[in-house]
Amino acid sequence: MNVYLKNTLRFFIIVLLQVLILNRINLRWWSEPYGFPVFTPYIYPLFLLLLPFETPIWLLLTVGFVLGVTIDAFSNTAGMHACAMVLIAYLRINVLNALLPRNLSEYTGMQPSVRTMGWMPFLVYSGFLILVHHLLFFSVELWNISNVSNLLLKTVASTVTSMLFIVVYLLLFSRQDTVKT
Repeated sequence: MNVYLKNTLRFFIIVLLQVLILNRINLRWWSEPYGFPVFTPYIYPLFLLLLPFETPIWLLLTVGFVLGVTIDAFSNTAGMHACAMVLIAYLRINVLNALLPRNLSEYTGMQPSVRTMGWMPFLVYSGFLILVHHLLFFSVELWNISNVSNLLLKTVASTVTSMLFIVVYLLLFSRQDTVKT
């Protein structure tokens, strides 16, 4: 399948999953005033994380912004998702360069995935960027540094839950070929 068609289809599938299903899931452990804060799992950054290795930075930033604004439009969050997506789009290349044994230019025609990177490097790559995304998103959402424990609890719980949903997505929608190391 053409890479543009494949990524366009992935964009719509991930946005629909996020908007129609995951945004309606409000998870909480214990009661909110005294226990865990309410949080929502976010898997939409996965679209940006799965774009091909050779995607130029200007396109990553543009796609990150468009995806963030799309989720903002459905979530009524006034640019908070766009802000977090632009940051992880900017950091993506540096994180990949730190994790991969070769230069990104040597991975022509490939995309970050479990198949091309292996489970552990892919989970570190996606987990780190999801953590950064959630930390910025919830920092902007709370806009109050006085309650750092609430921010950290919400960020960690949302990151762990989002990563679980991302692993399920990868298992459901990825081809299970042999892993290249």
